[in-house]
Amino acid sequence: MPAVRYATSPLLASKTPPWRIKFLTGAIGLAFAVLIGRAAWIQIIHTEFYQQQGANRYERRIELPASRGRILDRNGELLASSVPAPSLWAIPKDMDASPQELRKLARLLDMSAPELKKRLAGSNNFVWLRRQVDEGVAQQVAALKMKGVHEIKESRRQYPEGEAAAHVVGFTNVEDKGQEGIELAYDRDLSGRDGQRHVIKDRLGRVVENVGDLVPAADGREIRLSIDAKIQANAYQRIRDAVAENKAKAGSVVVIDTLTGEVLALANFPSYSPGNRRNLTGAQLRNRALTDTFEPGSTMKPFVVSWALETGRVKPDTPIQTAPGRLTIAGSTISDSHPHGVLTVSEVIQKSSNVGTVKMAMEMQPREMWELYTSVGMGQKPQIGFPGAVTGRLRPYKSWRPIEQATMSYGYGLSASLFQLAHAYTVFARDGELIPVTLMKRDTPAKDEPSVHTSNGMGNAGGMGWSQAVAARSAELSGGLVPTKGTRVLSPETAREMREMLRMAAGNGGTSPLAQTVGYSVGGKSGTAHKQEGKGYASNKYRSWFVGIAPIGKPRIVVAVMVDEPANGKYFGGAVAGPVFSQIVQNTLPRLGVVPDLDVQTHIVAQPAVEESF
Repeated sequence: MPAVRYATSPLLASKTPPWRIKFLTGAIGLAFAVLIGRAAWIQIIHTEFYQQQGANRYERRIELPASRGRILDRNGELLASSVPAPSLWAIPKDMDASPQELRKLARLLDMSAPELKKRLAGSNNFVWLRRQVDEGVAQQVAALKMKGVHEIKESRRQYPEGEAAAHVVGFTNVEDKGQEGIELAYDRDLSGRDGQRHVIKDRLGRVVENVGDLVPAADGREIRLSIDAKIQANAYQRIRDAVAENKAKAGSVVVIDTLTGEVLALANFPSYSPGNRRNLTGAQLRNRALTDTFEPGSTMKPFVVSWALETGRVKPDTPIQTAPGRLTIAGSTISDSHPHGVLTVSEVIQKSSNVGTVKMAMEMQPREMWELYTSVGMGQKPQIGFPGAVTGRLRPYKSWRPIEQATMSYGYGLSASLFQLAHAYTVFARDGELIPVTLMKRDTPAKDEPSVHTSNGMGNAGGMGWSQAVAARSAELSGGLVPTKGTRVLSPETAREMREMLRMAAGNGGTSPLAQTVGYSVGGKSGTAHKQEGKGYASNKYRSWFVGIAPIGKPRIVVAVMVDEPANGKYFGGAVAGPVFSQIVQNTLPRLGVVPDLDVQTHIVAQPAVEESF
């Protein structure tokens, strides 16, 4: 090849135009200026934004979940706790399972194959397969070794007392948030506060390094209730059996410790299992003792009679003419179940006379009755910090007509919940004081006020062994408790006189002899009412209840029982709810260490109940 002579090359010999040199120099300078500006924009002006964007690609914030607090009964028995529970999820785009493998997976997850396919079609990147499964199910799914199926550790609530305490404890949802009961009322305290951990991950998601300060999780607070799990379970069993025996629609029980104001039991039937809430109905979820209101009927008579005693209008032995068993007010007739003739004030309560009660009530001003009812909690929401507690209904006294004042004296024309009735009767149990009630355990120090009730001298040699056992239980519990302060409503003398009348009502010759209990003196008032239906009352639908106190000499508990729509031939409160009261008292007082105050007999001989007026 001939040699190239660059010196004589026409291209190199041509002169470069000056503008091109300037253009190239300017272009290069401009490029450097843009680079410097961009660098300044990234590293000086918007440095925080770009640093954050970079951190987002390698730095992760891992939540450290707090453990939900336990719920305990008054004795430390578990009512609710959290246990580990694996949850299964999938990345559908990563899955390459065969139809046969999908069927196996669906069977383990307790769903059909089409349902599983529909769920996987919902997203390409993430779907929940099943939350909080049993450990055995998670292990079987893991054994399939299916690509794209993953497991994460979560926790779920466990409720050892099941149906018995469901309406008190409530439950949480799958996200561990309270939905009902104490779980809802104290959700913030039980939930605690999640912690945080900052880490650097590589492209495969592996933790490479911890960065920043660790924020530890603060576990939820432990909640200790006033409920006694054993008393609660017994109350639930008794009301469940009563509903079945009387072919009733539902039932409720409330037990209050009159020394401290603590609720020892609050049971409803029908109930549900908090750990298995499939196909739940509203009837199962309702905490009827707090949410259902009804006209309290004859259980209001003791309050009217007490006020007549308190104001000096009558004495326990004052005679009242109730013949001919009817009384007409403003064109409306009030009747007793049958004529009684002349009754003392004590017998008005014992026989549950509407006429006798109305005659005392009509000597009062409407304002007196309204203030009395208000003072014992009627028409007011119970202050117990529990969701769903209702107010009931008590109209202003200025709107009362004479016939309305008359019917309100025996419990018609106002409404209350069973819990409100139980609370109101603490006035009689606490010598005229209405005490505050609570679902939280009260830690009160021991004092000289003994919780053991001594014998009243009526002779208990026949039950000496039982008495000694109960006394030992009392010593185990504590030497005594400081009684909770209450609000004075009646004088102690009036309250004691009313307790004696309630004892007569629950004894032979009264409306509720079936409420009597082996070894313990009891007193209380039954109630029976036609159920409201539309604008009137159903002729063949009743609500039956009994509210009582035990022991009468030195009360320790108030027990209220309600049975809704008994349909097995009996409907009077003394016959339907009275036996449930008896059974619950028989179980509760020994557990509280209360020594029997009567002869312990092998059986109780009760005369037929007097048919109450309602």
